[in-house]
Amino acid sequence: MTFAIRPGLLAGSRPLTRLSPEVPAIRYRRFEVFPAGPTIGAEIRGVGIGGPIDDELFAELDRALLEWKVLWFRDQDVTGSQHREFARLWGELEVHPFLPAGEVPEVVRFDKGPDESGYENIWHSDVSWRLEPSLGSVLRCVIPARSGGDTLWADMYMAYACLDDETKGRIDGLRAVHDFTASFGLNMEPAKLADMRLQYPPAEHPVVRTHPRTGRKLLYVNEVFTTEVVGLDPGESAALLAHLCAQARVPEYQCRFRWEPNSVAFWDNRCTQHYAVSDYAPQRRVMERATIVGDRPY
Repeated sequence: MTFAIRPGLLAGSRPLTRLSPEVPAIRYRRFEVFPAGPTIGAEIRGVGIGGPIDDELFAELDRALLEWKVLWFRDQDVTGSQHREFARLWGELEVHPFLPAGEVPEVVRFDKGPDESGYENIWHSDVSWRLEPSLGSVLRCVIPARSGGDTLWADMYMAYACLDDETKGRIDGLRAVHDFTASFGLNMEPAKLADMRLQYPPAEHPVVRTHPRTGRKLLYVNEVFTTEVVGLDPGESAALLAHLCAQARVPEYQCRFRWEPNSVAFWDNRCTQHYAVSDYAPQRRVMERATIVGDRPY
């Protein structure tokens, strides 16, 4: 089968009027929700992530995460341990094998400045190279850049929904390879790389994933970690991946967040991609992230 990508289909051939608001059927009792757009991103007001989270509050936060995909909290003056305990409410936390830890092992630190600029400015889903990629991440701003350094997220439900029917039919049932070596492995010594590949072999995931909680389909390939589509020749695979990965760049599927000290973002890594804007060098920007272990995509 040949995958010929027609020109002019970056956003899919379906009209963007399909981006209808996803209005929650039940109002929230324990906090206020201020959506950033019709389908993705909402600021939560009235919750301190370092305080007690009872069952009712957890259930409402969990529902908000499923509905808005990315939640933002302002003025959260918490320790690394409190950060960790909030994220742990959603499940076991990973210890990242390639990134430096912050105050506690489960919280990684991104400390960028004059000597090391940001390199996460590419659309991606965290650790999709794992056999069981993450459920989500909780990212806290320790020191923001004075200007720049925003983060964007893309709604991969919409990236899939707005594809034309022909493309949906072509990718139904396809699987793709996700591998860390094109990013974290670039500067590794050969012996270390070989050892890490034994621990973290390439993973195959469906190109169209089903969210385990909502049952909705979404596009699950990304520019950083997805290396090939299984069963296609290299040219076809590269063309198809380029087309599918480009869907995250459509502004109508995105939201954007401006960081302040003690701001926190919590996103569903299963149905979003994100992009850290690297426009703040040589300013210093320090962020800490806890990542929740997920399950195997299907």
